[in-house]
Amino acid sequence: MPSIDLDTIDRYILNKLQKNGRLSNVQLSDEVGLSESACLRRVRILEKSGIIDRYVMLINQSAIGKPGNVFVRVTLDGQQREKLAAFETEISRVSEVMECYLMSGDFDYLLRVISRDNEDYVRVHNKLTSLPGVMRVQSSFALRTVLEKTEMPLDIKM
Repeated sequence: MPSIDLDTIDRYILNKLQKNGRLSNVQLSDEVGLSESACLRRVRILEKSGIIDRYVMLINQSAIGKPGNVFVRVTLDGQQREKLAAFETEISRVSEVMECYLMSGDFDYLLRVISRDNEDYVRVHNKLTSLPGVMRVQSSFALRTVLEKTEMPLDIKM
C-alpha cells in the first residue's frame, strides 16, 4: 500500500468524511475550501492509497433488537498456522461476531459478539465452542456502553 504524507487539507477531508460519509463532493469542497476538482482529486488519492478504506453505514444495534455486547476470549488447542487459519475462516462465518482480534497473552482471540439477550448468546456460544480447534471460551457481558467511537483521531494542526 503506497504511503502518502497527509497535509492539513487531507486531514480536514478525512475528518469531514468520518463525520458524514454521505457528503457530496460539492459540499465537501465547500467545507474544506477547495475547488470541486481539487477536492475530488484528493479524495481519489486517499481512496487509492488505502487511507480511505471503505464507506459504510452504521446501524444502531439496539434498534435492530441486538442490544447486548459480549466480549469473548477464545483459546485454541494449538497455535499452528493451520489451526489459526481454520479458526479464522470459520469465525468469519458467524454473523454475530462483529470483531475478532488475534491476541498475545493468556488467550488466542478476543471477539465482540452482539446478541438479543442471554438466551440468544447461549446459541452463539454453542456455535463458538464447535469451531475447529476451540479449547476454551470465556465470556464477559458488557453492562453498558460508556464510550463508542468510529472516528479516528487525525491530529489536525490549526
